[in-house]
Amino acid sequence: MSPPSLLLLLLFLTPLEGGSNEAQDDNLLVLTVAMKETEGFKRFQRSAQVFNYNLKVLGLGEEWNDRDDKRAGGGQKIRLLKSALEAYADKEDLVILFTESYDVIFASGPGEVLKKFRQAKSKVVFSSETLIYPDRRLEAKYPPVQEGKRFLGSGGFIGYAPYLSKLVARWQGLDSDSDQLFYTKVFLDPEQRGTINITLDHRCRIFQNLNGALDEVALKFENGQVRVRNLAFDTLPVVIHGNGPTKLQLNYLGNYIPRSWTFETGCTVCNESLKNLTGLKEDSLPLTVIGVFIEQPTPFLDQFFRRLQLLRYPKKKIHLFIHNREKHHLSQVGSFVNKHRPEYRSLKVIGPEDHLKNADAHNMSVNLCRQNPACEYYFSLDAEVVLKNPDTLQILMERNKFVIAPLVSRMGKLWSNFWGALSAEGYYARSEDYVDIVQRRRIGLWNVPYISSVYLIKGSVLRSQLAHLDLFHSGKLDADMALCRNIREQGVFMFLTNQQQFGHILSLENYQTSHLHNDLWQIFSNPEDWKEKYIHPNYTAALKGKLVETPCPDVYWFPIFTDTACDELVEEMEHFGGWSKGDNTDHRILGGYENVPTIDIHMNQINFEHEWYRFLLHYIAPITEKLYPGYYTQTQFELAFVVRYKPDEQPSLMPHHDASTFTINIALNRVGIDYEGGGCRFLRYNCSIRAPRKGWTLLHPGRLTHYHEGLPTTKGTRYIAVSFLDP
Repeated sequence: MSPPSLLLLLLFLTPLEGGSNEAQDDNLLVLTVAMKETEGFKRFQRSAQVFNYNLKVLGLGEEWNDRDDKRAGGGQKIRLLKSALEAYADKEDLVILFTESYDVIFASGPGEVLKKFRQAKSKVVFSSETLIYPDRRLEAKYPPVQEGKRFLGSGGFIGYAPYLSKLVARWQGLDSDSDQLFYTKVFLDPEQRGTINITLDHRCRIFQNLNGALDEVALKFENGQVRVRNLAFDTLPVVIHGNGPTKLQLNYLGNYIPRSWTFETGCTVCNESLKNLTGLKEDSLPLTVIGVFIEQPTPFLDQFFRRLQLLRYPKKKIHLFIHNREKHHLSQVGSFVNKHRPEYRSLKVIGPEDHLKNADAHNMSVNLCRQNPACEYYFSLDAEVVLKNPDTLQILMERNKFVIAPLVSRMGKLWSNFWGALSAEGYYARSEDYVDIVQRRRIGLWNVPYISSVYLIKGSVLRSQLAHLDLFHSGKLDADMALCRNIREQGVFMFLTNQQQFGHILSLENYQTSHLHNDLWQIFSNPEDWKEKYIHPNYTAALKGKLVETPCPDVYWFPIFTDTACDELVEEMEHFGGWSKGDNTDHRILGGYENVPTIDIHMNQINFEHEWYRFLLHYIAPITEKLYPGYYTQTQFELAFVVRYKPDEQPSLMPHHDASTFTINIALNRVGIDYEGGGCRFLRYNCSIRAPRKGWTLLHPGRLTHYHEGLPTTKGTRYIAVSFLDP
């Protein structure tokens, strides 16, 4: 069962059962077994500290003696508990709570535990379960219950010290024997059950085992607190145990309890255990391997490399690894490497000629850090990630987690680089809080089961828990899913932070590679990235009425294209090469006759008319409606084209009216550098624009009032992009 079953309940009518007594209670001692201080153990320890439990850990530093994961096991815990209880066997008033640690969280304090234990009126209370384990044949021997769960769970129990001592006194088993089976047989023996006075927490008032119970568990937010509520029994259990296959659901709950995140306070754990890098000299910053992966044709790759260079982290502390599977991107990768190789501590490129698969490339990259004792971090970055926050690397390092990813998602979409839950098959499932996290309505640090695209891993964990793993292979799973499964199986947590804005993920579905400059066609799939690359940075100011000039009556002049847009459009047209002859016969237009011919290429000849229309509608229409109040346009057009003027070809254009309500005329190159002469003259006003600015457009009426001509180009080649709008 996946976390969608862990419904978010905003229940404000029923008060929190039992309250939250956080005072130290000397009559309660918590015992647990932990061989290693895993992240799960540290989470358990923190939850105990939040409520000021008196906690004693057994077995820390010892070896776990049962290596067979297929058997029930757990006898070692009984042996350690039996030994520890010898010191408390005569303390009649002492209550001892025994619980697991790696997959347990406290949701409330010792006062509530003691209150509920005493209300049970038994000497020993075990947690209860819906499922029987490990021997189903014992089901018939269990006492019937009128309400609640029938079967014993050994992961948590509480009792007076002398009675717990009696409970484990008969243990003579091996470390590899089943603790669950031992306690079950004691409970099912009517004589022992009566002598020790054992009962089960049938209604989950103290203990909540999640296995088999996910449908009855929900988060309850109330008055600045978050609790787990058992909906079946309307109880608020204190000890939450992610037993069996419910570890991920416990991780989900642990994002909120105890006191980890509330609507009132937000994230309360985000600033715990931080690693401060501020003020460190460059030589003192952690050595890092960055793995860059270009696994398929990817738009805006030049911008990706530019942002990589803009990361605020010293290049001499970075070993850079690039895996490029695409011949299409060879020139871009080569250009970056040739220019920037000397800046990095080292730079290694694996190209398409190496025929290295995705998973193998990731393993090779990770090993550069794993095998270097000086490497403190490994940072993986896919080329489709638009990382706009230049401090991302240092922000993630300062979170001080073994594995952490920054939130990135597709613009305006819910598609992101993390999953909040997994389905029973191990694939995507939507957690209750997924949308709020993606849209940053809940901001914090989230323990999640899957991350991808961009993440940071500590070198120390690569050389310890993850040391002997083929991280990116697991059956038939893709490399990213294999990585996450392997990390989860080692009990290492994967965190996601959305505390800052980091960037977004490109859409790759409709990326074409058949053009010279394929990014020009991305205005639909990745509009914000298209805008950043091709729309002039001062366009927004022009839209607000600034930077708009009026060189002639009712002729407006403002910035619209970047130099890159101008250059790529010209190069695309020259690459296509199908320039018209500049005579009156033109089979491209209706009727086949052109009154005022130019040497040009129409946008539809390069299959760019739909993209051009989107550009006109999104960028020309809004400013047109501001400049001509009361006029509304959908920027319909029949003719949109790039014109080429050359002294020995077609240097000028005769006086004419345009077949439009209004016209745009964008200068695509530089007067005085690329050509001489040129410009536009409006005859009625005897007004000329002789020095068009590259990337700026003229916007003027087409019919009736603005009779105009193209002035002679005397040297070089002049290019303009023209559209006759609302014909």
